[in-house]
Amino acid sequence: MFKKILIANRGEIACRVIKTAKKLGIATVAVYSDVDRDALHVKMADEAVHIGPPPSSQSYIVIGKMLDAVRATGADAVHPGYGFLSENAHFADALKDAGVTFIGPPVAAIEAMGDKITSKRIAASAGVSTVPGHMDLIEDADEAVRIAASIGYPVMIKASAGGGGKGMRIAWNEAGAREGFQSSRNEAKSSFGDDRIFIEKFVMEPRHIEIQVLGDQHGNIVYLGERECSIQRRNQKVIEEAPSSFLDPATRKAMGEQAVALAREVGYFSAGTVEFIVDGQRNFYFLEMNTRLQVEHPVTELVTGLDLVEEMIQIAAGEKLRFTQDEVKLKGWAIESRLYAEDPYRNFLPSMGRLTRYRPPIEGRREDGTIVRNDTGVFEGGEISMYYDPMIAKLCTWAPDRISAIDAMSCALDDFEVEGIGHNLPFLSAVMAQPRFREGRLTTAYIAEEFPGGFSGVEPDDAHARMLAVVAAFINVRIERRAARISGALAHYSRSVGKDWVVMVANRDFALAIAEDEAGDIVAFADGPNLSISSDWLPGAGHAIFVVDGQPAAVTVSLKGSGLRLRWRGIDVTAFVRSPRVAELARLMPAKLPPDTSKMLRCPMPGVITSLAVQVGDTVEAGQTLATVEAMKMENVLRAERRAVVKAIAAKAGVSLAVDELIMEFE
Repeated sequence: MFKKILIANRGEIACRVIKTAKKLGIATVAVYSDVDRDALHVKMADEAVHIGPPPSSQSYIVIGKMLDAVRATGADAVHPGYGFLSENAHFADALKDAGVTFIGPPVAAIEAMGDKITSKRIAASAGVSTVPGHMDLIEDADEAVRIAASIGYPVMIKASAGGGGKGMRIAWNEAGAREGFQSSRNEAKSSFGDDRIFIEKFVMEPRHIEIQVLGDQHGNIVYLGERECSIQRRNQKVIEEAPSSFLDPATRKAMGEQAVALAREVGYFSAGTVEFIVDGQRNFYFLEMNTRLQVEHPVTELVTGLDLVEEMIQIAAGEKLRFTQDEVKLKGWAIESRLYAEDPYRNFLPSMGRLTRYRPPIEGRREDGTIVRNDTGVFEGGEISMYYDPMIAKLCTWAPDRISAIDAMSCALDDFEVEGIGHNLPFLSAVMAQPRFREGRLTTAYIAEEFPGGFSGVEPDDAHARMLAVVAAFINVRIERRAARISGALAHYSRSVGKDWVVMVANRDFALAIAEDEAGDIVAFADGPNLSISSDWLPGAGHAIFVVDGQPAAVTVSLKGSGLRLRWRGIDVTAFVRSPRVAELARLMPAKLPPDTSKMLRCPMPGVITSLAVQVGDTVEAGQTLATVEAMKMENVLRAERRAVVKAIAAKAGVSLAVDELIMEFE
């Protein structure tokens, strides 16, 4: 067995590998760039080596620097994690030449499957079903348009190298094909150093389902069931689960056997994933093979009981698989939610900054038998950088059945506290509550179909509005009682706490009275039933469990002006608790209108202006490209919302901008 493993990666996957290595008694080495000097994976490892400036092109994907770190520390094996050099055949080959074990598949398999065009040809020869498309490289946008027209729109434009949703665009017409080709090419070159592009038919009503395979160096290969990864935005997975609610046993077996056949065709060993697109009739087509550990591997671990990182290490050390295909059993259901530093209220644009509060839910088995797991690479007080992927954590839950796993995820999301940056916790909570998701009616267009105008939060129904009104009233009275106790201790001043209040929440006014009770408080609505409430919340606490009429709710609380900001299950509202007279007067106050920014284009996220597509004096049409901003390795095209004339341009290409910084103005 290995004595020391260097992890050629960062963030949560580096932490994940370190945990298993420690369990096996193997020493670990972390590598880090300038901005990762104080990162969690550096703190967890036994040793750490600095490898350069923040951009990955100058640090994490520089093979020479990784080899220097290996030599300096005497590591006898390297685990690449995912992304960066994980599917780089030159890196694996260089390690082999240096006498260091690469904890991953053979170089030939990486080369064959790392190129999407070559992999599809090999898959077809192995009897694996493939998507119709143009498998030769495309030289320019004109050729892309001709090919797309011959295949028939819609088409998927994809980078031949890499993955993770980068370098991928769906084109519905000629204009989309032309623009998508250039954007895909730019992203592919930036992310992978390889700008080769190909085009294939876009399957309608698709589901993204992948098969986990595991093989040893002795010819034994098994599949470990499937993962449903259909909830995506910008072709990047957001929510995954294992198994899929859509597959029947026959389809699962057929997909698994084809995945194994492909792995065998290229002499594969280690962990790998064969991705398929599946239509509404359970016809499935090969997409690609990822010759590495997948981001969503924890859900497979939860339903199989295996540690895939441990299996990879054992296989790399020459050990045989310790089980056969017949011994692989799927037990229960697992859900993974990816917590991203992305603002769902701003079309999921990247967010960055300091995590002023980061409190994940407690991991482990709960009293009801469900399991909570959180894979992360951050900590409270740490920074989310603009240089790397915006994922903060992978929150997973397991339960005996799918609905129980979803319910457990809803509770775990409620318990997750994140402040200081924009994040997608409210969106994840909203999806868990949607009937369509709970019924398993998924496609890769789920987010676009369910949130066509973008995510704007969850509007509470009457029952939930009343529950939050009770919480707000309880908090307000707790604050008032505390103030009364303090003032009562003074010689010349005391105050009383009122019982009658009006709570405004979600544009509803609730007249209520609140009275103390031995078990908590009793809230009596003027137009409804009485509700009990109890909680251990204290003034200043940002998160607490409130038991309303016997039902617990984990609510995030903060002051917002004269109101209380309450967040729960994707609902984000400001509640105002007023005396009846003040509430009466408040209704007479005019609404404060936001400033008019309709004639301005502001930067929607921190990033770099990579190009400006217009000049002062140009007349632009609705939908026309105005500028492109790059942030967290993704290109974001900014378009005109209406017809207008460009009055002034305040930014220029190559300049870094902050959120809401002015790019241009219109007449």
